[in-house]
Amino acid sequence: MPSNQTHQCPLCRNDEVELYAEAKDVEYATTSDTYSFYNCRACDILFVSPMLDDQLDLIYPSNYYAFGGAQETLAQKIKNYLDLRLFRKITDHFPQNTALNILDVGGGDGWLLDLFKQMDRKFGETWVVDLDQKAQEKAIAKGHNFHLGPIEMFTYDGKFDVILMLNLIEHVKDPRAVLLQIKSLLSGNGCVLIKTPNFNSLDAKLFKNNNWGGFHTPRHFVLFTQSSFESLAQEVGLKVTQSQLTQGAPFWAVSVTALAQKYGLIKVDYSKGMHRHWLYKVSTLLGAAFDILRGPFSDTSQMFITLSHSDDSKN
Repeated sequence: MPSNQTHQCPLCRNDEVELYAEAKDVEYATTSDTYSFYNCRACDILFVSPMLDDQLDLIYPSNYYAFGGAQETLAQKIKNYLDLRLFRKITDHFPQNTALNILDVGGGDGWLLDLFKQMDRKFGETWVVDLDQKAQEKAIAKGHNFHLGPIEMFTYDGKFDVILMLNLIEHVKDPRAVLLQIKSLLSGNGCVLIKTPNFNSLDAKLFKNNNWGGFHTPRHFVLFTQSSFESLAQEVGLKVTQSQLTQGAPFWAVSVTALAQKYGLIKVDYSKGMHRHWLYKVSTLLGAAFDILRGPFSDTSQMFITLSHSDDSKN
């Protein structure tokens, strides 16, 4: 790992930060390097150093779990059902005769947009912004528009009523710039749905020094708590309309599977990816059940946040 990296907070540019943890790529073994996560107390965030934003082809291998769209498994079908319920709630405040324009940032082949189109309402344009070139043809074939590249480089003549950024903001080098871009694309009455890790959780503390799954090293660049993300959103002129914690089963699964491999109990075939291992799958189910049971009593490791324009920033 390069030793000449500066450890500067990507939000406030403060270099008075503290080493929080070190972790490796235990999911895909794209590199054997150890990466450091630093805590900026002023912003209440974690950030990885170095950030390999110029080596995306390296850190996102061809077998990356998000490539190729959603898998037709029982767990995925249950997730789709729950997501569809959530999307219905999000769009309830729009009149039924309104044709909604929807943007999914990091949406792959548009499988989440497919769920939206299952709803009994009108839709205008559906757009995907993603870095996965293989997903482009699939998304277009399903009737979605596609921009190949980062969201910061995306231009659009109109506005979007719904913008999805699920498991995306933690993957970018400059979350503030991304939120400002999202704000510029959002209609006056539109909403943004964010899903991102919460590092102020039980599993994050338990596995802090044992490759916590939420680090997703080295692909997660910046991690938030509920309060720190809400503060950043408000800073750029977006209002938090809803904020809730949800289960973080994948983070439990990575953490447990990596620990079992560390002690020689199992062996992960990295040509397939950790997410294909039987222990990962079992740990996902157990982690989800555990988080659902403990959710009312302690913080879990993923958060859903819905944003809209603040009252004084509507277009």
